[in-house]
Amino acid sequence: MRYETFIANRYMRSGKRFLSVSTWISIVGVMLGVGVVCFVMALHNGFESEIRSRLLGTTSHISIFPKQSGIIEDYLPLVKKVEAVDGVIAASPFIYYKTAISSASGGDGVMIRGIIPDLEEKTANIKKDVKLGTYDFNPLITEDDTIPGMVIGNQLANRLGVYLGESVVLYSLNKETLTRKARPRVAKFYISGIFETGMHEFDDQLAYISLESAQKLYKTGNGVTAIHLKLEDIYMAEDLSSIIDAVLEFRYDVIPWNVLYKQLFTWIEIEKIVLMLGFLLIVLVAAFSIISTLVMMTMEKRQEIGILKTIGVTPYSIRKIFIYNGLWIGISGVAAGWLLAFVAIFIQNQFEIIQLPPDIYFITYLPFVIKWYEFLLAGVVTVFICFLAALFPAHQAAKLSVIKVLRK
Repeated sequence: MRYETFIANRYMRSGKRFLSVSTWISIVGVMLGVGVVCFVMALHNGFESEIRSRLLGTTSHISIFPKQSGIIEDYLPLVKKVEAVDGVIAASPFIYYKTAISSASGGDGVMIRGIIPDLEEKTANIKKDVKLGTYDFNPLITEDDTIPGMVIGNQLANRLGVYLGESVVLYSLNKETLTRKARPRVAKFYISGIFETGMHEFDDQLAYISLESAQKLYKTGNGVTAIHLKLEDIYMAEDLSSIIDAVLEFRYDVIPWNVLYKQLFTWIEIEKIVLMLGFLLIVLVAAFSIISTLVMMTMEKRQEIGILKTIGVTPYSIRKIFIYNGLWIGISGVAAGWLLAFVAIFIQNQFEIIQLPPDIYFITYLPFVIKWYEFLLAGVVTVFICFLAALFPAHQAAKLSVIKVLRK
């Protein structure tokens, strides 16, 4: 151990009571700054990861739309063509319209998605999300009628007051001439399944019917409104979009998920930057505490500094002693902050203490996701700030006059 390090350790472990308390206050300040930012960043990572996985699990990695809001007529050959592209796992056509729905006890506006069940199962998580009933759209045949099935979100089912086997009615004016005598087309469905994605926007507004039923209800003939794709790697969506667009001879709008939901994920990134700025402010406050602690240490150790200089210790070594003290406070605070954040994150993931209002934050429960490079970055930045904070008192200690100190 070099003598500067030895003396720095002795200085940190000795001194008057107030100096000892102020040192611990500095360490606690750094610990809270690092712990809070690591905890919040893990929260933010969990929020982003959960939103992305649930959103893309219900929608798609790449969406293909007809230009100028038309209809894709010959969609099956198109599905086979895009599935042949390397990196594409599966493709599924669907019809997507907003429509009115009513039950015996209520009514509302909802988003209806008409799908081919076998293909949709390959591109989305809808079958896995069905919590009650079955992922089944086969018609229920009665003495009076043949009623197709519908899979509905759990929150929507609660609002309509319906349960498995009960009936709802959809209304559509699509492609109708809007005159006084216009009447909506009506289609009756029974609830065959109730799904729960954990995303409020889907569970409260979305219902699935078969593609054939949707084509009849919305008069789309043999066409669909869009096709969505599932990829091997979601982060290849932008590159594959260009390839697929070329394969389809630029006749469609091919949009990757990061463009389709650009506003949402841009907002998440901006929020992350704001959190980092808040972290820097917390650490800067702790840095001022370090400065005051080391300044008081300099004042108390004036005689010791004078003695060290008389026996030949250079100002450079004196400076190093106080810089080591600042770094010791920073490193101790960072280590304690990491431990604090890790324990808090473990408790949250085990017991789900923090719950979110789903109508504001899309999801109900928020898992925390640790990215170790962010922990490391927070620690390195904090130690560097502590190093800068130690420079001023170290410089003041190094330039103390031996003669003035010994006279006193």
